[in-house]
Amino acid sequence: MASTRSPAGRPPRYKTVEEMQAKIDAYFTDCAGEPLLDENGTAITDKYGEPVIIGAHPPTVTGLALALGFTGRQALLNYQAKKQFMDTITRAKSRCEEYAESRLYDRDGARGAQFSLEHNFRWNTANAAEESEVKILDDL
Repeated sequence: MASTRSPAGRPPRYKTVEEMQAKIDAYFTDCAGEPLLDENGTAITDKYGEPVIIGAHPPTVTGLALALGFTGRQALLNYQAKKQFMDTITRAKSRCEEYAESRLYDRDGARGAQFSLEHNFRWNTANAAEESEVKILDDL
């Protein structure tokens, strides 16, 4: 029985950068959530006058990969090796990194952000800890 598979392998998931960019933009829009509206369609605000946002969630590399239809983070990283899509995926991953970096200034998200930056974006905090270590030597 003859194989129906293409000799060149699986067809590409995305034919153009614009097609992928549209999905990336949709993912980040979804991450932002939307304002909670009252029965008149007016945004409900909190005690500080800020709109109440529902459905918001942090942008992550894995979430981006899933939104783009990949099976996981590694599949997205593999697709990034395609020259045509390298800049587009790198820019999208940088947006995820920027979010995690901004959480370093937020008391509630600092530790999770630090973990993500160290493990997903190869930030290294080991040297910073070693440099700040104080050594006291006794006078002889």
